[in-house]
Amino acid sequence: MNFTLGFKPAMGDSSSVENLEKQLICPICLEIFTKPVVILPCQHNLCRKCANDVYKASNPLWQNRGPVSTGGRFRCPSCRHEVVLDRHGVYGLQRNLLVENIIDIYKSESTRPLLPKAEQQQLMCDQHEEEKVNIYCLTCETPTCSMCKVFGAHKDCDVAPLPDIYKRQKTELSDAIAILVAGNDRTQALISQMEDIGRTIKENGHRQMQYISDKFDELYAILEDRKRELIETVGREQDQKQGHVRSLIRRHGDHLEMSVKLVETAIQSMEEPQMAVFLQSAKEVFKKITDTAKASNTERTEVGYESMAHFIINTEDVADMLRGINFQTGEDVEDRGDEAPEDPTTSPGQTGESGRCI
Repeated sequence: MNFTLGFKPAMGDSSSVENLEKQLICPICLEIFTKPVVILPCQHNLCRKCANDVYKASNPLWQNRGPVSTGGRFRCPSCRHEVVLDRHGVYGLQRNLLVENIIDIYKSESTRPLLPKAEQQQLMCDQHEEEKVNIYCLTCETPTCSMCKVFGAHKDCDVAPLPDIYKRQKTELSDAIAILVAGNDRTQALISQMEDIGRTIKENGHRQMQYISDKFDELYAILEDRKRELIETVGREQDQKQGHVRSLIRRHGDHLEMSVKLVETAIQSMEEPQMAVFLQSAKEVFKKITDTAKASNTERTEVGYESMAHFIINTEDVADMLRGINFQTGEDVEDRGDEAPEDPTTSPGQTGESGRCI
C-alpha cells in the first residue's frame, strides 16, 4: 500500500532547530530525552530508563536483585566507552540538569512537536485521500485507514489502533537495541580477552626464547672452558718435550765443540818436527782423545717421542647428543627435577611448549 504525505513544516523549522533536536535524541529509544537524563563518564547522555535497560541487558545476573541494581558495567552505545557503576548502579550516575533545562526550554519555545521526523509526517491513505492512516492491519502487517477496514481491502482482517502497535513495536525495538548493545559488549570483551592472550603469548614466547638462549650460552661456556683445559694440557706436554730436546741439543753441542778443539790440538801435535817434543805432547793429547771418546754422549729421544697423536678426543657422541637437543615432556622434567621458567598462562597439570625445558 502506498501513502501520501500531508505534513506541513512548522514555523520554527530551521537547520539550527533541527541540529538542536538531533542533540536531544536518546541513542537508545530514539526519542527526546526523558527526565531524568544521566550523563556517562564519557560525557554522553542517556535516559535513565534506557541506561538501566542497557545495564540489565549487559548484566543479566543482576536482573533479579530488585529495582535498584548494584555494581556492574556496560558500554556507552555512542562511543563504546566502558561505564563502571558503583553500588548504586544506574542511580549512581549524575543527572545532566543542563540537558534537562534545555529540553524544558525547547518544549516551551518550540512550535513543532517533539517527535522524530517520521512521526511528524502524517501519512494519508492512497485509496481514501481524505483519510489519515490511523489503524494497523495485524493480518497484512501494514498501516491502513478506517475506511479500508470498513469498505476496503482490509474489511476481513484483524486490526488494532496504530498508537498501540507503534508503542509496542517501539518498545520491542528498544529492547532489541539493548540486547544488541549487550551482545556488542560481550563481543568487545571477547576481543579484549583475545588481545590480552595475544600479548601474553608474545611475552611468554620471548621469555622462553631467552631461556633457550641462556641454556645454549651455558653449553657454549662449558665447551669453551673444556677446550681451554684440553689445549693447556697439550701445551704443557709440548713445552716439556721441547725443553728436553733443547737440553739434549745443548749437551751434544758442547761435546761437539770440545771434540773439534781437541782435533785441532792433535793436528798441531802431528806437525811437531822434533820427536822428543812430539812424544811429550802426544801422550797428553792421546789421553784427552781417549777420555773424550769414552765420555761421548749419544743420548737421544725414544722413537715416536715427537708424536702428539695420543691427544685425541671423540666428539661424535657429544655432537649427536647436541644435535638431539629438543623440548622435553613434563614427565621428563619431573624425573630430572629441571624446570623451565614458570609460564603464567599454563595452569597446574598442563604441559605446553611454553612450559617445557631443555
